Amino acid sequence: MAKKLFVGNLPYTTTNESMGEFFAQFGEVMSSAVIMDRATGRSKGFGFVEMTNDAEADAAIAKADGAEMDGRRLTVSEARPKADFAPRA
Repeated sequence: MAKKLFVGNLPYTTTNESMGEFFAQFGEVMSSAVIMDRATGRSKGFGFVEMTNDAEADAAIAKADGAEMDGRRLTVSEARPKADFAPRA
């Protein structure tokens, strides 16, 4: 079963590919996505990585949380489902 991880405090130079390569050291990465600001086109400093199985995802959380990437300490946890918000008026 695939597990999605939240990755915070990413360097603003991080790309989908570089984040996927970083997490590939912990197991097989199905997808990686750095969240971009629509207005500026710049990274928002966080993203999501989907690992192929729970064991590899748990290993990635244990080893990458607090790890340094380009001078910044990452925060890595299991992604939570998106909250339902009331529609904007």
